[in-house]
Amino acid sequence: MDRVNWRVGLVGDVGLGVVFAVILVVTADAIGESWGGLYWLFDTAAGLVVCGIALLRRRHRAGAAAAGLSVAATALAVSWATGLPQEPGPAMALAVAVLVGAAVRTLPGRSALAVAAAGAALVAGTWCAEFLSSSGIAAVTTLNTAGWLGALTVGLSGRLLHARRRAAAEKVRREERMELARELHDVAAHHLTGIVVQAQAAQLVARKRPDRQAGPLADIEAAGSDALCAIRRVVGLLRDGDDAVPVQPGFEQLSGMVRQFEGRGGAPAVHLRVPDGEPLRPSEVTSTVYRVVQESLTNIARHAPAARSVTVDVARDLRSVTVEVTDDAPAAATRSHRDGYGLIGMRERVEALGGTLRAGPHGDAGWSVRVTLPLPPSEPR
Repeated sequence: MDRVNWRVGLVGDVGLGVVFAVILVVTADAIGESWGGLYWLFDTAAGLVVCGIALLRRRHRAGAAAAGLSVAATALAVSWATGLPQEPGPAMALAVAVLVGAAVRTLPGRSALAVAAAGAALVAGTWCAEFLSSSGIAAVTTLNTAGWLGALTVGLSGRLLHARRRAAAEKVRREERMELARELHDVAAHHLTGIVVQAQAAQLVARKRPDRQAGPLADIEAAGSDALCAIRRVVGLLRDGDDAVPVQPGFEQLSGMVRQFEGRGGAPAVHLRVPDGEPLRPSEVTSTVYRVVQESLTNIARHAPAARSVTVDVARDLRSVTVEVTDDAPAAATRSHRDGYGLIGMRERVEALGGTLRAGPHGDAGWSVRVTLPLPPSEPR
């Protein structure tokens, strides 16, 4: 997704550069006709500098905003002192608006406030220059004011939208962590209870033939009991008021889920490939595989209605299990919505188990979600 965002940003900057160039040329021609001579030269040069800074803003947004506003303020002072056409001109005003809007949207609170205040000071300077100079152009002052207000509106809107998305993503992460905590609690409780029971039984056997095993077995029992209590205390902090333990589907239930998905009207055919042999262990890996397939099929149903076939491929070896879900939706499918909150939840669960998740376009058409989960060496295949 980072590469896609980089390409979108590059296309946007190229388009913005074209707009800057057109405005600079049109403004230079208008100043040449109304003022004559080389009066257009200063506006074009100053505007070109600020426009260039605006196009390079992604490298250092705070520094770019400070540099652009400084050049604009200098141009304003020079134009007022020397009787040149009022600055900032249209191209520079647009570039300043881009810098202010980007800073307000992305910078930390204090830095964003400082940039917005500097933009307001620049607008106030244009008003002062207009009142103090008989050659002031009211349209330029209005343009700069509208540009600053527009930048502030767009920047704050983007900032609030980002905050809402971040809060929603964090909520998904918390819910996924709680669900995983429940599963890990149930799995750990099962194994630790077994350890305690086996240790107690071993001590009973050891009484008939006393030897040195009694001490270590007592330690195993104590350690298992302490671990069980600790896990229950920690997970108790994460659980909801309703402490009911949900039943988690296993790896062997993938076929049933696929049949249910295909039973929906208009759903694409699903080709399921799973390894033969013993069921996958441990159970937290099994439930994660199930969850990945379930969420991927849900995303296909929601965001790729034109898909005609889906492939679900689960493979494993001694060290890891890999699950990949691929569809053949046309390239024009709404891929921008695939990387949503469901994928955030999947990634949280997978990374909690030490795995990796990759999602993105698959070849010329379609979308792919690929997850790799490590298997504990001690677990049998």
